[in-house]
Amino acid sequence: MSGRARLTLCAWAATLMAASALLPLVESVGWMLQAAVLLAVQAGVGAAARRIPLARPLTVAAQTLVTLVLLTLVFARQQALGGLIPGPDAFRYLGDLLQMGADDVGRYAIPAPLSDGIRLMLVGGVLVIGLLVDTLAVTFRSAAPAGLPLLALYSVAAGLSAGAADWFFFLLAAAGYLMLLLAEGRERLSQWGRVFGGAARVPGGEPGPSAPVRTGRRIGAVSLGIALVVPLLPLPEIQGGLLDSARTGVGAGTGGGGTISAVNPLVSLRDSLNVDEDRTVMVLRTNSDDLSDMYLRIVSLDDFDGTTWKPSKRHIVAVPDEFPTPTGLGADIKRAEITTRVSAADWYAQDWLPMPYPPSDVSIKGNWRYEPEGMTLVGDHGQTTRGATYEVKSLEVQPTAEQLATAPEAPEAVRGKYTDVPDSLPAVVAETAREVTQGATTDYAKAVALQDYFAVNGGFQYDTAVEVGSGRDAIARFLKDKQGFCVHFSFAMAAMARTLGIPARVAVGFAPGSPQADGSVSVGLKDAHAWPELYFEGVGWTRFEPTPTRGTTPSYTLPESSGSSVPDLPQATRSAGAAPSDAPSASTSCSTQDKNAGGCAGALPLNPQQRSDSGTPWYEILGWTLLGLAALILPLLPMLWRLRRRSVRLASAQHAPSAAGPARLGRRGRAGEQHTDELGMTVLPGETPSQQATEVAVGHVLAVWRELTDTAWDYGIPPDDALTPRKAAARIVRLGHLDEPTAQSVRRVASAVEQVLFAPQPRAEAGLAGDVRGLRTALRSRSSWTTRLRAVVAPRSAVRAVWDLSDRWTALRADWTTRWAALVRRGRPSEQQSG
Repeated sequence: MSGRARLTLCAWAATLMAASALLPLVESVGWMLQAAVLLAVQAGVGAAARRIPLARPLTVAAQTLVTLVLLTLVFARQQALGGLIPGPDAFRYLGDLLQMGADDVGRYAIPAPLSDGIRLMLVGGVLVIGLLVDTLAVTFRSAAPAGLPLLALYSVAAGLSAGAADWFFFLLAAAGYLMLLLAEGRERLSQWGRVFGGAARVPGGEPGPSAPVRTGRRIGAVSLGIALVVPLLPLPEIQGGLLDSARTGVGAGTGGGGTISAVNPLVSLRDSLNVDEDRTVMVLRTNSDDLSDMYLRIVSLDDFDGTTWKPSKRHIVAVPDEFPTPTGLGADIKRAEITTRVSAADWYAQDWLPMPYPPSDVSIKGNWRYEPEGMTLVGDHGQTTRGATYEVKSLEVQPTAEQLATAPEAPEAVRGKYTDVPDSLPAVVAETAREVTQGATTDYAKAVALQDYFAVNGGFQYDTAVEVGSGRDAIARFLKDKQGFCVHFSFAMAAMARTLGIPARVAVGFAPGSPQADGSVSVGLKDAHAWPELYFEGVGWTRFEPTPTRGTTPSYTLPESSGSSVPDLPQATRSAGAAPSDAPSASTSCSTQDKNAGGCAGALPLNPQQRSDSGTPWYEILGWTLLGLAALILPLLPMLWRLRRRSVRLASAQHAPSAAGPARLGRRGRAGEQHTDELGMTVLPGETPSQQATEVAVGHVLAVWRELTDTAWDYGIPPDDALTPRKAAARIVRLGHLDEPTAQSVRRVASAVEQVLFAPQPRAEAGLAGDVRGLRTALRSRSSWTTRLRAVVAPRSAVRAVWDLSDRWTALRADWTTRWAALVRRGRPSEQQSG
């Protein structure tokens, strides 16, 4: 194995060894094998480009292009042109995946499920780091700086994992970097011949290591020290989701039961409420007569630590054929089963399935698991709601105020878990709860009093510009400022209910959306919502709505409500504006009246095959198409250039004029004008037609000779310009193992070159183009299929195109320098001053 190939292999291995520190961050390790294969292809393209050889920038460009094609092939094949060329749809899809991955990183705890977004971030990140390492260490022959991207990769992984095995991954990454340094040092020293050593450290002792080896060791020691110290520095801490070392929240299961512990859906709730343009998340159709109660629940938060609410660790099982009766729901409570069909947008990727609560049956395709306590479905092995269409049967529970008021005390198991509050909770929270509920004698009356305090008579204002807040004083600060949005209201009411001994938790999902003219309901980003759920024995978990101007107030909490009737008209969710308003508004950017009149964009159809967008502009399609064609043609440029050059050379040999014949100048120039033809021969002014014909004949023969040597080069016989044509021909015959007829053809071309170079009367011989074609046929028949393929697709002699460009650039600079000097001389005043 050559030194450059060994260095390429070490760069590949060092990247993978540093990337292994990312393994503890996700549940599955399958992405690592995928990254290794794609990284090998990327490194192979770089090795092939350097072998041609291509210029260094072109090598990096080729690797970058191949990396983009690989990512498209793996992650966006269905959106690519021809399944390979990245077009506008592919780039848009990859961008959505990256956004999904960023959202997943913010929501999941370690180890996170391997969603498509996280997988793209991991594999793409490793490929980018691998490209940097290969470029620095192999293309530019500087392995020491290549430790910086390796250090960055390891530091990010170590800073997130905070695991007990970090030392192992550190040693693994360090070993990869040292291996890369030693390989680069060995490759450099091998260019000097025998590896040398330094003088003995003590008289009579063994020779010590050479200066380059000692320098490599010092660089390695410094780099290892930096890699060891940086993760220990007090860097800024990022809280929440995958970036939270406390590993809290909820996530996807493993498929075989087990538990879930990832996701705090509140991370992106405020961002959803503050979007400038509302986007349709899902569209639903239901046979329910009461759309005002059509809340779509995602997950419940039951673990309260005094700072925030988050889901507790829960067991998941296979989705049951028949859902059990909800916990606490008695047989005497009025209920009706409704059916809701939901179609999620293609860009909405949620791991938990939004459903009306409580569900009694779910029909959906994909890998989903059931979480019994919250009665919800969670995606398994990266399963999300992206583009999903599913049907949910749920119970429309209709308790009366009397039933809630006479509900018995909750079981001790429920009270012990759902009334727990930490000692760090400020005393003002419990004090305010007692003041607000003073005079209430039942849990139901206390719950209604809390709801009215926030939504009606407490002086609170709805404002999404308020920060979510954190810390033990967050709820107390909200009770003082009296400004916030659904997170503040639901957190505060649930916490205050617990201080009163009422079991409480927080639900996260979507408030009722906006009815459409076609009978469907559109649910947008601004419908994202959080609300408290309180437990009443005999009824179960019951929704309350403390957030003013949002959602709908439950009928069983209204004054003089029997709970047996429902509103005649559904109340649309109010806007997520900064301040409350007496006038109702739709949950999206346009009013309900405009939507019903068809004045707004249509809702997402329930048929996932249909699209609601207006299409991509033609100029964008044209631009991406041209870019895709350029990406396809770029790797083929060496082959196209070589075919063109062969055609020009051999065609010129067939029309070469003899020395005595007339010169057919044609477009080559008129007499008296200097001109350089496409073969590089210069026709000087003042030459006779016979002289011009001689020049052209010499140029054609030399062009055929260049084609012969380039053909041999393409099949593995590099040219040696130090040899005479006769010796060069003998070398091609010997190394190519040519038969006698082909050998005679090669010698005939060499003799023609010597004749036009040294004979008094040069003349072009006929049939030289056929001799070159015979050589190509002979070499092709004696070569392996890989050599034949490379000779066509990536010919070695195509590097002359780069050399030609460099020569042309040098000549152009020299010409402009001469012209500029002439202009300067003309502009100078005459040395002889007139009297």
